[in-house]
This record gives sequence, structure tokens and C-alpha cells, in this order.
Amino acid sequence: MRIVFMGTPDFAVPSLEALVARGDTVVGVFTQPDKPKGRGKKMAPPPVKVAAQAHGIPVYQPRRIRKDGVEDLRALAPDLCVTAAFGQILSQEILDIPRLGTINVHASLLPRHRGAAPVQWTVWQGETVTGVTTMFTDAGIDTGDILLQRETPIGPEETAGELTERLSHLGGELLIETLRRIEAGDCPRQKQDESRMTYDPKITKEMGEMDFTETTAQCVNRVRAMS
Repeated sequence: MRIVFMGTPDFAVPSLEALVARGDTVVGVFTQPDKPKGRGKKMAPPPVKVAAQAHGIPVYQPRRIRKDGVEDLRALAPDLCVTAAFGQILSQEILDIPRLGTINVHASLLPRHRGAAPVQWTVWQGETVTGVTTMFTDAGIDTGDILLQRETPIGPEETAGELTERLSHLGGELLIETLRRIEAGDCPRQKQDESRMTYDPKITKEMGEMDFTETTAQCVNRVRAMS
């Protein structure tokens, strides 16, 4: 099976590594462009690019995949696309290219915490359980049919950074289980319950400012979420 992987930050790396370890043919990786980082503002590659290059996988970095990446993706002729925290919305034209569709690894128990910052918002809201979801991607934002989910408790002092690290590995494991069950023909697929849906906006620097009119628990959760 020819697979194209799309992801950008550290969260996505275990999913890519899991595909490589399973022996899948990853014919290309799409990730965000390099960005300036640190005090020196030197251009730094995304973690997924570094991982892909270590395995000799061709890397593509379109600024807008819907505009600049369509022909590259089509030329790769993927059977399946896999995404994990890619950071760009896929158009229907992109979604129509892979023969078997696109599977996304999302860091929440959908339909709760759709959006770009599910881990931070889960911690900020003081929740005690979260997990990862694999889903078929559609043209909406995290609205596609759910395939598999796996829960995990959140530690009372666990930060968003620590939780993201755990969920990244859980996501890689769940991705492989999902692919195995799809190949076996027994993978469940169900539509999301829109009545339970929540959507989380992006995190901004201003959200890290402490508000001491909040309760102690709310202040602690803010620190954990922004760490």
C-alpha cells in the first residue's frame, strides 16, 4: 500500500515512525515550511521533516497544500493518506486523490475537542480523561467518521506538554491497529454525535497571562495547559 503522510510537530513523529516500522511504503511526506526559531531566528525544519529525511522519504513543504501541493500529491499516486497535526485544511480535491481515503490521528476523544489545540483545552478545562481518535477525514474540521479510540487518564499535575508526548505514542499505536483492522475488514466506522461536539480555538500567547480572579484550581490548570 502506497501511503503519503502529512504532519508537522513532534506529536506526528511517532505515527510516521510507526508506519515505517510496520513496513508500509511511505512514498512521500508533506509538512509545513521551515520557520525561524529561537533568539537567532534561524530557519528550523519541522520535526516530521527531520524524521522523514532520516528514513530517506521525499519531503514536500507547500505553503498551502490546496494550492501548491495538489500536483505533487497526485503524482505520488497514494492508496492512502495519513495525517497527524498537519496544520493545514485539506480541500475536497486533495481528499479525492488517495484511493482509500485519508485517515487522521487526533489528540482527543472526538467529537469533543475538535480543532487545533485539543490537548491544551482538555487540560485547561480540568478534565481527567482524554485519548486519541483515528477517523476518516472529510472536508470539515475533525468532523469525519470515527474509526477507533483509546482512552487514557490525565495526571492531576500533568502538563499539556507531557500529555501531548504520551498521546503521540498512543496515536502511533492506534494508527497501526486501525490499519490492521481495515485490512482485516473488521474496523468499525461511525458518524460523530454532533450533540456532544465541542470546538477549541487556537492557543494565543495572551491566554498564558494569569488571572487571579480565577479559582486556585483554574489558575493551576491554566499553568498546566500552557506548559
